[in-house]
Formats: sequence, C-alpha cells, structure tokens
Amino acid sequence: MKKIIIVFAIIIANFTVEAQVKTPQSSPKSTIMQAVGLTDVEINYSRPSARGRAVFGNLIPFGKVWRTGANENTTVSFSDDVIIDGKTLKKGKYSLYTIPKIESWEIIFYKTTDNWGNPEEWKEENVALRATVKPETLNKSVETFTIGINGLDNNFAFLEIYWENSYAALKFEVPTQQKATANIEKALAGPAAADYFSAAQFLFQSNGDNAKALVYVNKALDMTKDKPFWYNRLKSLIQAKLGDKKGAIETAKLSLAAAEMAKNQDYVKMNKDSIAEWSKN
Repeated sequence: MKKIIIVFAIIIANFTVEAQVKTPQSSPKSTIMQAVGLTDVEINYSRPSARGRAVFGNLIPFGKVWRTGANENTTVSFSDDVIIDGKTLKKGKYSLYTIPKIESWEIIFYKTTDNWGNPEEWKEENVALRATVKPETLNKSVETFTIGINGLDNNFAFLEIYWENSYAALKFEVPTQQKATANIEKALAGPAAADYFSAAQFLFQSNGDNAKALVYVNKALDMTKDKPFWYNRLKSLIQAKLGDKKGAIETAKLSLAAAEMAKNQDYVKMNKDSIAEWSKN
C-alpha cells in the first residue's frame, strides 16, 4: 500500500513540474492601447513570423478570409462610434478579419470575438462593417506580423497592417470635435445635480464640512424634478449628524416614500431604521 502511495505521489509531483514549465509562444501576444483625440482604441492580437515561408498567396491564400494574426481572434475596440469609409462603426469590441487580394484588401469588423481563428459558421449578420483598401508594396520585408495605429490626428488615425512586403492602412475618424464641444458646454454650464450630490457625499463620508455638505445636497435636490430617494437619504444623514433630528426624520420620510414607490427594499429598511433611531429622543 505504501509503495502505491509513493508511486502516486511521484506521478503527481512530475505532473506538477510539467505544468509549471513555460516556453515561448511561436506567435506571441501583443496589446496596443492608443488615444486618438478623445477616443480610446485597443488592439489585442498574436504575432506570427514568416520564418522563411512565403506569406501572401501561400501561407495566407488570396481571396480567403484570414483571422489577421494567429491563435484566438485579433480584436479591436473603440470607446466611441467611429467613421470608416463614410460608414458608422458603433463603439464596442470587434474581431478583425481581412481578405487579402493582390489589388485590394477587404477589412471586416465582426461582432463575435470568442472564435479561435475563423468562425465555424460565417454569419453575414455579424459583420458590423466592411471596408476596402489598396495595399502597398514595401521596399523592406517585415518578418513578424505587425498591427499599428499611426498617422495620429485629433480627428482621425490609420489602422495599419504590415507583413512580408505588404502594407495596408485603414483610416478611421473619431468624434473629437463633438466630444470636446460637449465637454466645454457642460463645464461652462456649471455643476450638475450629480456633481453636487457627489461633493456632499464625499464631505459627509470623510467627516468634512457637513454644513457645506447640506448646502450641496440641497442644490442637488433643487436641480432634480423627481427628488431621488438616495439624495434625500443622504440629506437626512447629514441633518442627523448636524444635530437636526427633527429635520432628518422629515427628510427620511420623503426618502422612504420614494423608495417604496421604486420598490427598493434596501432603502426602505435603512430609512425605517433611521426614523426609529432618531425618534427615540
């Protein structure tokens, strides 16, 4: 029995050692994070190398859908809607496929990103956008497949693909002007109700100036028509901390009524508990 246990332990130990062995990936992973204007772009992909092989027209057949990299999907994500070839690509994460040809490349943004390579079944309804670009021939061979974001401008950039002697670039436009204008208008309009609420919450939770916190939460309430129950909940806590138990109870009752209408049982209980506590004295 002891021999069996010892043999079993040796097998487990060997398996553990083997599981810890790490070797370099033949197509190492790479991540690109780039701000274009006010839009964040992220690309995740694996980078195969030519290793003496002819790439386009051989390793990568012309006219066939290519995963644009190796291993799991190459993915591209945009934090805002972007414009490509006059068409809108909604913000989000996409897998990147290409169809390389001698005279043109088709670049495809595909909605599912959990494929290993090409999808088992290609569904045209999952194509978010297609664009065609004209490839260029490089005067120097690129050994390792490379994707980049270059030609940066506040309003656009180029998603670039390099491998072997081929180069393809896709221009995408970002909504910098619209976002910057909206930010400016918001700043010039002054703080919003949520800003006053956040300021009041910070002062209350950090044992700051609660008199000022009360001013801020009142401003937040004045700027909202529906008087959110969490706003009045915070106000009641501030009033109680300032020693105004009567005012705190009245405000908590407003919060309680709104919470009951919203069917938020957590706030219903908190308000009832606070009203009971503040009513003792």
